[in-house]
Amino acid sequence: MPFDSDDYLSRHFRTNGSDLATKIDEITALITPETSENLPLYREMLLTVVRLAQADRSRWDAKILLQTMREMEHAFRMLDQFKRRRKVTVFGSARTPVEHPIYAMARKLGETLARYDLMVITGAGGGIMAAAHEGAGLEHSLGLNITLPFEQHANATVEGTDNLLSFHFFFVRKLFFVKEADALILCPGGFGTLDEALEVLTLIQTGKSPLVPIVLLDEPDGSYWKDALQFINRQLVENRYVLPSDMSLIRLVDNAEDAVKEIDHFYRNFHSSRWLKDRFVMRLNHHLSHKALAYLNEYFADLCLSGGFDQQPFCELEQDEPELQRLPRLTFIFNGRDHGRLRELTDFINDSDNWQAKSGIQMAR
Repeated sequence: MPFDSDDYLSRHFRTNGSDLATKIDEITALITPETSENLPLYREMLLTVVRLAQADRSRWDAKILLQTMREMEHAFRMLDQFKRRRKVTVFGSARTPVEHPIYAMARKLGETLARYDLMVITGAGGGIMAAAHEGAGLEHSLGLNITLPFEQHANATVEGTDNLLSFHFFFVRKLFFVKEADALILCPGGFGTLDEALEVLTLIQTGKSPLVPIVLLDEPDGSYWKDALQFINRQLVENRYVLPSDMSLIRLVDNAEDAVKEIDHFYRNFHSSRWLKDRFVMRLNHHLSHKALAYLNEYFADLCLSGGFDQQPFCELEQDEPELQRLPRLTFIFNGRDHGRLRELTDFINDSDNWQAKSGIQMAR
């Protein structure tokens, strides 16, 4: 995400408090490491807080900002230790009983994710969340709990450990469910599960969140997600409220092994993505063949605002992530709209028939 300075804040302090602006510059320089590229960002944060304090509108507004900043800073600090580990967020009902077949399926899911060295993020509660953490074990579990008057206690796997965070605000917790996820698996659940399903689809469909696998998991004879998909196809797709290609963002499976294989396949060649100025960059584990690149330029040309697809052996411009500089890149001027088609493109580049014989470097995020 590019950084745009809130110039109106700076103008405000230039005209109404030059001494204050100078002091903020001094404080920012004093507390920020000399080599940090984030100094302008921290300065804007301080200016925002000062502006709020100067307006002094509402105690409630101030408490919301304070609680939000505290929760986010704490989460950033705690999660930094897991920065380069792939993680999968698992959603599902907290009320699923232990004897239910889906509970056993969720436990198996946790076991399988851990076997693939994937961490399991859940809301840290009971039901599906407890089952997934039981299967994964503490080493592969992260719990993002919410403080509620009921159902707020963490499950036995993560309770009282450093792998548990508690949040006061749902919206902050939801941010980290998606921000930390390299994939999302949704099991049957209530309003919260449906809320998360629609939110992550909206975020990825609109490009507000990076493209990751979204897997719907149910029993072999279950109808929960089948009925939901029938409704989406009949009411949303047929009425053109969403594009038919948007459905490519979703995969429906009926067992834990297939759910994890979907995720593993997604990262066979695709590594990660980012925007670099006006170009969309897809980091790869393997170079694409010349034939595959020609195919992309013919059959996925609709994804490009102009020009076509270019492949680079590495990128020296990404100074902020030097450990990933040596990965080959697929770059293009993405229209920023058709993320379902982008998912279809990702399936293509993950097919080993489209790689060069000599493989590239494979690294965890």
